[in-house]
Amino acid sequence: MAEYRHKLDIYQGYNFKKDRQTPVGFITKLQIGLQSLAVDQTVKDPTDPTEDLKVVSVMSGVLWETGPTDAVYLSGQVSVPNRQDVAMLMFSDLTNVQVVFQFTVYDYDPVAKKYFRAFHGDGTDLLGLVEKRGDEHDLSIADEPSLEVQSPENYAFQIGIKPQPSAQTLHIAIADQRNLVKAWGP
Repeated sequence: MAEYRHKLDIYQGYNFKKDRQTPVGFITKLQIGLQSLAVDQTVKDPTDPTEDLKVVSVMSGVLWETGPTDAVYLSGQVSVPNRQDVAMLMFSDLTNVQVVFQFTVYDYDPVAKKYFRAFHGDGTDLLGLVEKRGDEHDLSIADEPSLEVQSPENYAFQIGIKPQPSAQTLHIAIADQRNLVKAWGP
């Protein structure tokens, strides 16, 4: 089965340049248990660079093996306050592993000569659970700030999210106007 795996350009995410056409992505909402991460970073909307987007994280990568019960793995950069919140969650017992999130990955279509939404939910909250590998939850945060983009100060973050048992959808596009919808959740 095909998988959706993209390495995303952190620099382009933070410092959007119209003449650079690399994939970017953003987590726009993320709640783990009762802890909502702050929407405290401002970036440019790749589909309309005159508009700002408020985001939780500038993404560095995404992976989904495209099965309805497969986890979605999101990695990216978060602010100092969000780093502190994630670290607190990791050191707590994390009994509530419910996740509510929204994200969008953008890619560039060289034929249409524009960015398009390449991987995302349907615009509503996605409901998941922090994936567990053995005894450990698939949630991590860096101890040291990132060197790729030094201002604003940001930290590498990663989470694996399994779907909650409800019918949800994820949208994948290969190019502008060439997209499909796949089930996520049993």
